[in-house]
Amino acid sequence: MTKRPRFSGSALLLALLTTMCLSGCHACQAQQPATSTQEGYTYKRPSSGGTGKVYMGREIAAIMTATGGNWLDRDTRQEEENSTRTIENMNLQPNTVVADIGAGTGFYTFQIAPRVPKGKVYAVEVQDRFIKTLESRRDKEGATHVTVVKSDSLQVNLPAQAIDIALMVDVYHELAYPKEILKSIHTALKPDGKLLLLEYKAEDPDVRIKELHKMTKEQIKKELEANGFRLQRQEDFLPIQHFMLFEKVNTAND
Repeated sequence: MTKRPRFSGSALLLALLTTMCLSGCHACQAQQPATSTQEGYTYKRPSSGGTGKVYMGREIAAIMTATGGNWLDRDTRQEEENSTRTIENMNLQPNTVVADIGAGTGFYTFQIAPRVPKGKVYAVEVQDRFIKTLESRRDKEGATHVTVVKSDSLQVNLPAQAIDIALMVDVYHELAYPKEILKSIHTALKPDGKLLLLEYKAEDPDVRIKELHKMTKEQIKKELEANGFRLQRQEDFLPIQHFMLFEKVNTAND
C-alpha cells in the first residue's frame, strides 16, 4: 500500500494556496502588473470575456467552448455572414488544398469540400468535442478527402508546404498564441500560399458582437504583417465581417 506523505499545517496551507493559484491562472495574472514576456505578450487584469493576455496592444478573447456549437450552426448564419460569397471569392480550383483552422462544427469545411473534389480539406480543431463532430459529419457525408486534425495552442499540426489556402473564420482573435500559430501556418503554406481571415468588424458599432471578439482592419494588418504575411486583397462585401486575404512572404528559411 502506498503511503501518503504527511504535511505540517503550514506546509499543507502552502500546497493548497499553490494549487489554487495554478488552477486559476487568470486570477493570479490579475495580481501581477503588466509585464513583457520573451514571446512578446503582456498580461493585465482580464476584461469581461478576455484572458488578460495582450498581443500588440490587443487583449486576446476567451475561447468559445464546444457548448457554443449550436450557435455556429444557427439557421440565420448564412444570411448574417454570407458564407457562400466568401467561398466564391476564395478562387478555389478542383485540386486546391484548404485548411479550415478552427473548423468548429464544419460549417465552412463541408461547404468547401464539394468545390475541391480532387483536392483536400484539413478541418483543424483544438477541442475534442468538435473533433468528434467533424469526424462524424465527414463519415456521414462520405467526404473522404476531408482530414480532421487535432491541433494545440502552439501548432496547427499540418504538413509543411502542403496548403494552398488557410482559412480562419472568427477564430484569430481567440488564439492564445497568435504569433506561434501564424508561424505554424506560415510553415504549412506552399510558397504561393494564402491565408484568409474573416473577423467581425470592430469599426462598425452596429455589429452586435462583444468588443473582444471583433477586430479592426488596422489591427489585423499590423499583427499579420509582423509575422510573415502581406495583405494581398481586402473586400467589404460581407455584412458584418472583414474579408482580408494575405499572401505568404517567403524567407530564406522556407
